Amino acid sequence: MYYTVDTPKSFEQANADLDAAVKRHGFGVLHVHDIGNTLRSKGQSFDEGCRVFEVCNPAQAARVLASDMRMNMALPCRISVYTEKGKTKIGMIKPLDMLSMLSQDPALTQVAKEVEEKTTLMINEAK
Repeated sequence: MYYTVDTPKSFEQANADLDAAVKRHGFGVLHVHDIGNTLRSKGQSFDEGCRVFEVCNPAQAARVLASDMRMNMALPCRISVYTEKGKTKIGMIKPLDMLSMLSQDPALTQVAKEVEEKTTLMINEAK
């Protein structure tokens, strides 16, 4: 259900490289949630880095929504760059696994498969 890779890169470098890989593959970064900084700014003790990239390919999103508007709740795709015990990681919940829990529509399965292939490439290029 999860796809996660370790990278020898720094947290900041992995973030920059993921951003570039997302754009190279025709996706856009809609927003980056800096969960680590948000927690610290709210007075929580949190020593790890954690950023969640919301990424989207407009054509793929339109296909998903045309098939089942309820799938808007599963969009956009999220890819995380985070640290854990001193190691930088990049990961996501696999789109095919997630959408297959929400729908059995073959059209959605095909889109999820295509998106998963692209997002996996992005993660692998960023590592």
